[in-house]
Amino acid sequence: MLERWLETKLQERESDQLLRKLTTPKGLIDFTSNDYLGLAHSKELFTNITERLHQLGVQENGAGGSRLLSGNSIHTEEVEEKLAHIFSATSSLIFNSGYSANLAVLSSLPQRNDTIIYDELAHACMKDGARLSLAKRLSFKHNDLNDLESKLKKSTGRIYIAVESIYSMDGDVCPLKELIDLSEKYRTTVILDEAHSTGVLGKQGGGLALSLGLEERIGIRIYTFGKAMGIHGACVVGSKALRSYLINFARPFIYTTALPLHSIVAIESAFEYLTQHIELQQLLTRKIRRYSEGAGSFPQNLVRPSSIQSVIIGGNERARRAARHLQQEGFDVRAILAPTVAQGSERLRICLHTFNGDEQITNLTEAIKEVIPTHKDYLAT
Repeated sequence: MLERWLETKLQERESDQLLRKLTTPKGLIDFTSNDYLGLAHSKELFTNITERLHQLGVQENGAGGSRLLSGNSIHTEEVEEKLAHIFSATSSLIFNSGYSANLAVLSSLPQRNDTIIYDELAHACMKDGARLSLAKRLSFKHNDLNDLESKLKKSTGRIYIAVESIYSMDGDVCPLKELIDLSEKYRTTVILDEAHSTGVLGKQGGGLALSLGLEERIGIRIYTFGKAMGIHGACVVGSKALRSYLINFARPFIYTTALPLHSIVAIESAFEYLTQHIELQQLLTRKIRRYSEGAGSFPQNLVRPSSIQSVIIGGNERARRAARHLQQEGFDVRAILAPTVAQGSERLRICLHTFNGDEQITNLTEAIKEVIPTHKDYLAT
């Protein structure tokens, strides 16, 4: 009975051309990973992590339990203090991933009769966390502060505004200062997910809020280490009371096995490495500029000031076909399909990295010209 239902649901996905499959592409030039600064494959960082583990005498394979049981350590708390300093916050609390951190914050803080207002393009983890809370949920049009204010006027209880600094599909930036001004007018709490700005912006990789000097005006910030920092894990930063509250009420923290010590050491080492190689931020900026120069004239191209770029294709099969063409040309570029993005905005999502050569970027923009929607010969195939 179950197997029949599973097969039916999978067949429906396949008929709608939405069936996902795991792939392991090899030999392609990486324009799809979130490894913006190249730290995930840095041999120097790997060596630093290994040497630090040896210095500390770490021999455990796992944490053995949650932080509240056997999974805590003095070194974990020391690293949390370092992270709080890096992010100019009073305290920080490490989570296993950005997903679990967002889930924890949005499911545990808002209460019945409170209101969560989130950007319509916010990541699934923010929306999932909001669903798990008992609060009223509203979305506002992407980066539209007029629409946000109209929702604020309808809100009750404590109000939380959930946004991202850089959005993962369009690569555009939150109008953070103006949003904070509006939030203060209505006495709300801003929850800022810095996932795609961690490492690439701000002193020591502190993200968008720090780069703009707005960190003290934001109640809760969430940083993810699995993207530009090239490792794994995340943290929530804010007040000491916030940290204590999450330890006591956030189920994704309470009931999850803690990160092993080698993951904690990797977090510490990655930020030390970035501090010593902060020029990587400027190098990435140059790569983004190089892409923009080649792609600025593309019809329907969303040229952004971030590592994430999009070329709107329209239609799932067209987007798939465009991605296959680029892969055949040697570029690892993936199609993003509906319902992950709105129908009609199916696209190629392109991520730029410090390790992408200038010639590779130029060749990619030339290859994209062959698959953009105005190329009639391509669409006819």
